[in-house]
Amino acid sequence: MAKDKLRRFAEFLTFQNCFDYPYHLKGKWKKEYFKNNNPIVLELGCGKGEYTVNLSEAFPEKNFIGIDLKSNRMWVGAKIALENKRGNVAFVRMIIEKLDLHFEPGEVDEIWITFPDPFPKDRHEKHRLTHPRFLKIYKQVIRQNGIIHFKTDDDGLFNYTCELFKSINIIPEQIVSDVHQSTETDAFVRNISTHYEKLFQAKGRTIKYMKFTLPDYLFAESKVL
Repeated sequence: MAKDKLRRFAEFLTFQNCFDYPYHLKGKWKKEYFKNNNPIVLELGCGKGEYTVNLSEAFPEKNFIGIDLKSNRMWVGAKIALENKRGNVAFVRMIIEKLDLHFEPGEVDEIWITFPDPFPKDRHEKHRLTHPRFLKIYKQVIRQNGIIHFKTDDDGLFNYTCELFKSINIIPEQIVSDVHQSTETDAFVRNISTHYEKLFQAKGRTIKYMKFTLPDYLFAESKVL
């Protein structure tokens, strides 16, 4: 297993669609990598990149970048994208806290947060990807009124996010408590599932979804964020 991880680490950096902290592409993703002017969509904590790859197939008119710290996991999605000649996909190894060092303000059009670690203990709250410190980071790179999608199986994280948003006056465009039993969600939200999402469903967990934007007024000096 360790040898396989090391092999994937090494191969990741040889793939033309993979990058390790690509500071040089800040502000140049469309021109130098994708070579088009299509919208850029990030998947944060993308794991094996299944969602990134499937979204790229569903929306060929958009560019997708999966971001994670573990390149041996992203290797899976990157290899699938290469084998299927999906030119609108890239994978980046980096920590999410450094988004602003890799993307210009407004360079990102859309963000997906899919099944992040819920960090259930109160003392780990600041590590949750819907915590205000991460919302600030997203705001630095996403265009004005850019959509953020959030999917989770974790009741605690979803309830935390709903309560947090009420307290700071973020009004989600859509909240769905059971994605696969609702006709309100878009087909790609229901039909694109990761390996872990399928496992969660098999265990009887409901998949929850939220769609929201980050209003400018939240980031004024007098506000919480």
